[in-house]
Amino acid sequence: MNVQEAKTHLSALLVRVAAGEEIVLARNGKPCARLVPLSPSPPRRLGFLAGTVDESFFDDLPESELAAWGA
Repeated sequence: MNVQEAKTHLSALLVRVAAGEEIVLARNGKPCARLVPLSPSPPRRLGFLAGTVDESFFDDLPESELAAWGA
């Protein structure tokens, strides 16, 4: 499909790609890009690092530290 035609019909092309179709775009009759559906991302897993956080981590920062951050 020519790039100009693809620009005109982009929404319809995205529907086709979402349905699993692969579309090759051409510029001056030469293939230059491919529209393909994205692979689903695996779910993110939390808690995969070992360790703990000390309760003091949640304490307010001292004024000197806050001043260094411009707060």
